[in-house]
Amino acid sequence: MNQEPGTEAEIFNCIKYVRPGGNYVPNFELTETVDVNGPTSHLMMRYLRQYCPSPRRNFAEKDTLLYDLFDPDDIRWNFEKFLLDRNGRPVLRYRSSVEPIDIAPDVERLIQETSPSKHLPRV
Repeated sequence: MNQEPGTEAEIFNCIKYVRPGGNYVPNFELTETVDVNGPTSHLMMRYLRQYCPSPRRNFAEKDTLLYDLFDPDDIRWNFEKFLLDRNGRPVLRYRSSVEPIDIAPDVERLIQETSPSKHLPRV
């Protein structure tokens, strides 16, 4: 809430002209803006929060929050990240300050743990 422009067209224009800009047009489908916390949160976001608790347990002062209801597992800021296994099950959650490259070891470990060849009998 209050972190992106209001409409989907405004978000697309922001991507195209501001960040990353330079007439960038994504070659993938963009999703629509959804609520991530509170009673109107998107079902997928509720699912992710249910299985991956927040990496932060403390909140800012309540009067500085942009919504009324809050839960310790709410998503605190843009760019929180969730790691899912190959079956779509949430495995880990990361703070917004974690860079994607820093997640690489967890991704590699998850790939190794769930590799189909790991479960094949040895010949």
